[in-house]
Formats: sequence, C-alpha cells, structure tokens
Amino acid sequence: MRKYEAVFIFVPTLEDETRNQLFDRLKGIIESNGTISNVDEWGVRKLAYEINDISEGYYIVVNFESTPEIVEELDRVCKISDSIMRHMIIREDE
Repeated sequence: MRKYEAVFIFVPTLEDETRNQLFDRLKGIIESNGTISNVDEWGVRKLAYEINDISEGYYIVVNFESTPEIVEELDRVCKISDSIMRHMIIREDE
C-alpha cells in the first residue's frame, strides 16, 4: 500500500447531488482496496487559466493509501467523466 494525494476539479455548474454521486463513485473505487485518510473540500475556486471557457472549478483534495492498480482505475474513470475538468494523482514520499 502506498500513500497518494488526489486533486479533483469538478465543473462548478454541477448540482451538489450530481457532484456528490460522482465523488461517492470515486471514493468507492479507492475504498475497494484502500483507505481514505482525509477529504478536504475547497469549494469553488478561480482557475489559473480558463478551461473550455470556464474560469472556476470545484476542488476536492483526497489523501489515501492504495495499490497502483486502484490509482490506474481512478485515473481511467476521471478521464472519461465529463463532470471532472482536471485531476491529478501523485504519490507521496514515504
């Protein structure tokens, strides 16, 4: 098990219920073979540059421990979801 930190930037115009359902799906992927240690919702923040004419995003930062296979699945799901504008998953130093 390795420690990771993930940042998800959701489209800011999503309804809370829709965003929560998608985030619950992401949490379910992580918890299938790992543990979440911290979830930090930053809320709506201004982006450094516009992405598809959108200047704000809803940020959620997650710290978790998992296997590399789970990280690959999480990355795959984020890439095919239209509700997530950007995401980044990094491995923390031991």
